[in-house]
Amino acid sequence: MNELINNTIWADELKLAITVTDIDNVILYMNEKSKRSYPNTHTGDNLAECHKQSSMDKLDSYKMNDVSNTYTVTKKGFKKLIHHTPWYKDGKTAGIIEFAIEIPEDIPHFDRD
Repeated sequence: MNELINNTIWADELKLAITVTDIDNVILYMNEKSKRSYPNTHTGDNLAECHKQSSMDKLDSYKMNDVSNTYTVTKKGFKKLIHHTPWYKDGKTAGIIEFAIEIPEDIPHFDRD
């Protein structure tokens, strides 16, 4: 995991929030946008401290079943695309990464088939 954390300088100034957790739901990394979005949450915190059990069950199922989850949400007047996906170390699920991206209310869609 240290390789991932040590090589995240590129992520700190992105205009999207990135939060990385380990297999036990402990936060390993938050880029600057994530820290601003969740000011009461810090590296080393466990997500169980700030999420409902139903949310924790979903995150655990993503890890156990090796699946991603994507949805949109409106929060504080901004529409966001939230994407949770497992990350891996030595071929095994090592935790979850959350990407939170602010998107326009009417996002264009292009069919490229």
